[in-house]
Amino acid sequence: MPQIPQIPHIPPIHQIAVGHVDEFSHPGALKAAAAEFFSTLIFVFAGQGAGMAYTKVTNGAPTLPSGLIAAALAHGFGLFVAVAAGANLSGGHVNPAVTLGACIGGHLTVVRAVLYIIAQLLGSTAACFLLLFSTGGMTTSAFALSGVSVWSAVVFEIVMTFGLVYTVYATALDPKKGEVGIIAPLAIGLLVGANILAGGAFTGASMNPAVSFGPAVVSLDFTNHWVYWAGPLIGGALAAIVYQLIFISQSHTHEQLPRDDF
Repeated sequence: MPQIPQIPHIPPIHQIAVGHVDEFSHPGALKAAAAEFFSTLIFVFAGQGAGMAYTKVTNGAPTLPSGLIAAALAHGFGLFVAVAAGANLSGGHVNPAVTLGACIGGHLTVVRAVLYIIAQLLGSTAACFLLLFSTGGMTTSAFALSGVSVWSAVVFEIVMTFGLVYTVYATALDPKKGEVGIIAPLAIGLLVGANILAGGAFTGASMNPAVSFGPAVVSLDFTNHWVYWAGPLIGGALAAIVYQLIFISQSHTHEQLPRDDF
């Protein structure tokens, strides 16, 4: 009688670690959260500040292609620096969607993820209030939709954030990353800049709930704000699950290519 072929065993995704409540007061966790606060503040101050400067020099004229390019450059450069600055302290997430993705993959506990997200939201809000004060009352405009439905915007944010978190996994979290890890901050910053060019004219290309949260708080404008949470968190979670299951959980069956093959 022919033998029934066995379905190959697929290792499950890393179990999510809840952590312990003591992490909320652990010095190491608090220092990492502080790093997330300052990295997010640096990133949002640069990105939002560039947008406000553009509005000032154009006297509030409608956004031109040059404005989109300026936003892409400011956010790309700012994120590159922010991720690099926090990489050795907290991992340089600077984004609740990235933190959620790392948590799903078991790279940090739920407790520490909560600390990071709180720090990121506070850092973004602090940056926007500093901009409000230092510009003499100019408010940071909340993210808004332009010519697309809310569901189209959600899909935009899902796809863009999927690419972002996938890049984070490939260049920073994958145990096989090797020397590629050196360029992780640059790769992440470049992708965000590219996504702003692709989606900035439609949703503002947030990809980051913290980046959307600060301006919404300062301007008191939460119109369609849920889009900038739902899209990035879904996209980040999907990227983590896909990368973890296909490329990390199966790592024992993957043979790294010889260096000469690259």
